[in-house]
Amino acid sequence: MDLHQLYVFTKVVEHKSFSKAAEDIFLSQSTVSSHIQGLEKMLGVRLFDRVGRESILTPHGERLYHWALQLLLIKDQALLDLKEGMTTLRGMIRIATSSVPGQFMVPRMIKQFREQYPEVIFHINQSSSKHVAEKVLNGSVDLGVLGQKFENDKLHYIPLLKEKLVLASSNEIRLTEPVNIKEILSYPFIMRNSDSGTNALLERFLKKNKITKDQLNIVSYIEDGQSLIQLVIENVGISIISEVAAREYSRHNRLKMYNIQNFDDERYFYLVYNINKTQSIVSKLFIESAPELV
Repeated sequence: MDLHQLYVFTKVVEHKSFSKAAEDIFLSQSTVSSHIQGLEKMLGVRLFDRVGRESILTPHGERLYHWALQLLLIKDQALLDLKEGMTTLRGMIRIATSSVPGQFMVPRMIKQFREQYPEVIFHINQSSSKHVAEKVLNGSVDLGVLGQKFENDKLHYIPLLKEKLVLASSNEIRLTEPVNIKEILSYPFIMRNSDSGTNALLERFLKKNKITKDQLNIVSYIEDGQSLIQLVIENVGISIISEVAAREYSRHNRLKMYNIQNFDDERYFYLVYNINKTQSIVSKLFIESAPELV
């Protein structure tokens, strides 16, 4: 049995699509189809049913997927055992990350990991914390880095970094620290989308202080954290953002950051993975070393 064919097969399973699998592993769609046809011919069974635009596993395909993961893992373990120095270890790690860790934590983690394993390739997808957890659950990524926990028996969280939220304004605004939460009501305010970990923590604090969203002078709802910060820098409005993000921009005198009175709630950024997903050797190494990479 050709292990490369099995690898291609697992990618089609994960993406439920020949074309998406081909794009992911840098092969043509015809080559992916040829590999699957070869496997089906050798085994004498049908592995996929084509339902609409998706390729759905047959019962034979489900059984093969289980064994394919095991065989590919054994291959990785064998290669690792045969390497005296692990610097030649190869593979791809797929990471989903929310905006703050994606901008300020994950790049540093990857840099340090690749100093030891320079042949490892990373595929990074950035979205909201909620979508990160969903991608980890459905197996389309190996792991996630996010700022909010979504409880599920299949998800295991590893704390990476503790932080709090701060008020950010342009350099044109001067406030007295610590800022009373009531003061923000008189300023234009920029709000993160509801699926972000930052927004979840902020909404809890507003509720605690009996402040509704309607009382805020919201001038913009925004998905992307970097774009939000740019709006703050351009003095479109103030915002409550991650201390990790604000510190980077404040250090370069691009915005002002302030502590908020009685806002002592802290949060962690976590690495999360699906305990039911069989991880490759390189993914397992990254997960195990993640707390030291931050």
